[in-house]
Formats: sequence, structure tokens, C-alpha cells
Amino acid sequence: MVSTRTGIGRRSMLGGVAGALSAPAIVLAEGTYPSRAVRYINPYPAGGPTDTLSRLFCAKMTELSGQQWIVENRGGAGGNVGMDALAKSDPDGYSLGLGGIAAQAIAPTLYAKLPFNAHTDFTYVSTMWRLPNLLAVNLNLPAKTVPELIELCRQNPGKYSYGSAGSGTTLHLSGELFKMLAKVDIQHVPYRGSAPATQDLLSGQIHMMFDNIPGTLTQSRAGKVRPLAVTSATRTPIAPEIPALAETLPGFDIVSWTMLAGPAKLPANVVARLSELSKKALEGEELKAKFADLATTAWWSTPADALAYRDSEEARLAPIIRASGARVD
Repeated sequence: MVSTRTGIGRRSMLGGVAGALSAPAIVLAEGTYPSRAVRYINPYPAGGPTDTLSRLFCAKMTELSGQQWIVENRGGAGGNVGMDALAKSDPDGYSLGLGGIAAQAIAPTLYAKLPFNAHTDFTYVSTMWRLPNLLAVNLNLPAKTVPELIELCRQNPGKYSYGSAGSGTTLHLSGELFKMLAKVDIQHVPYRGSAPATQDLLSGQIHMMFDNIPGTLTQSRAGKVRPLAVTSATRTPIAPEIPALAETLPGFDIVSWTMLAGPAKLPANVVARLSELSKKALEGEELKAKFADLATTAWWSTPADALAYRDSEEARLAPIIRASGARVD
């Protein structure tokens, strides 16, 4: 009997010691997140504007957190492939990614079926950046203004094509809204990212392109394409000489935005730490300046505000998408 009680006592004592040791370890782990490399899924191919901006953001987060933020490009279906992978990742804070207007706010209306629920399958940590898209044409097209382009397309229905980084992106939606408001018939040619679309624009395989402004603005300033208009409601201060489409087509207002997202049910302490780090990164003068050089505005918000903004954008864009007739089965 004595031996049994002693064994129980020893086991109890060891259990108590283990518990006492494990509790501080848990607290320490929570306090030092991240303690290893973080995977950041960019749901678009390498070489485009989102890739450049993502790498700038991840470099700053690496500096602030003391752990590597590794960009993994998982392009396809307008960002849906990468977002599906993120939604199915472990909610431990070591798989994060770029959630944007395409997959998070356009896709729920545009696609007949999605492998994820944009509202419930993600944790939204913060907004990251916003920027207008740019309508540019290849140099062989005679149109030099938006009114001239509209007239050219009206005179030649079905003849001209526009490229985008993929179906379901803001670039696709920009083209469809242009078709609807301008009452023109042009063909959509989706690509797997901006880089191959830009190459075909330069070579004349497509006639025009809607793209995030950083890449196409660089090409236009080099004299390789002709910029006609930005898709935001007003001109951008980065390139004030370029008109807004709304100046010709009232009500035109499409901008690209992104969010730092993770799978649903990220631990509260991880979300708080990521919010703190992203605030330092996005409100710091260094990253703001680098984004501004690419005609992009750094943009931080709380997790609650990020989710509310996503919800409001889906509600705003849904009637535009339905009215345009755009649909991906």
C-alpha cells in the first residue's frame, strides 16, 4: 500500500512539475510569434505588380519579426487557387497570404461555384494596399483618348480585344464595366497573370489591357504602350496627366485592394501580433515611400475593419457584376 501511494505521489509530483514547466513555455511561444519562417501565398504568378508589392511587404515583415516571410506564388483562376490553398492551411499563423478584391469580393458573385466562403473561411488581419488600374493600348491602335477608343470599338464590333491577368480579377471587371458603360463589343482574353498579358500587348497580340497601374505605368513611361485612363473615380496623384475613365464614363470606379489574410480560426494572440507588425510596416515611411514609387497607397486597418470593408465591397460590386453579364461557370 505504501509503495502504491508513493508511486501515485511521484506521478502526481512529476505531472505537477511538467504542468508548471509547460505553462511558461506556452506563454513564451505566444509572446515570441513568429518563431519560424512564415509562408505567404501570393495567388498570382511571379513578375506582376502584386508579386513586386508582396515581396516589398514581406521583406519589411521579415525585418520587423526577425523571421523569414517566404513568398509562394500559387496562381490560377483569378486568385482562387491560392486562396483555396490558404483556406485549407493549418490556422497556426505560419501560412498567410494576399487576399484581394478579386477572390474576396468579386469571385463570390462572378463564379457559379467557389471552393471557399470568402466571409467565413478566412481571418482578415489588415488591409495592405490599394491602387487604381490603368487602361493602356498598344502603339499600333490609332485611338489616343478614351472617346476615340470608344468610337473605334463601336465602328468595329467584335474586332478588338482586351487582356487581363485572369478571369475574376478587377482587371476583368474593369473591362466588363467599360464594355457596359461605353456600349462596345470587345473580346476578353484572360491570362495567368499580368506579365504574359503585357508581353502580348507589347507584341500586338491584344489591342488593349487593363492592369494594376505599377507595371503598365512603367511600360507607358518607357514609351512602349499608350496610357488612356485610370479606373479610379478620380485621377491618381502619381500620374495626374492620365484622365480617369469616369471623366468620359460617369460612375466608373474600380480600384484594386489587398488584405493580409490567414485561414479561419487564427489564434487571437497571433492575430494581435500580426496586426501590430503590419501596422508598423504599412505606416512606416520606408514602405509607404516604396509603395508610392509604384503608384500604390499603403493601407493599414484593424482586423474588424478589414472584414467589414471586404463585406461592403462584395455588396457594392455584386450589382455591377450582375449588370455586366460577366459570369464564370
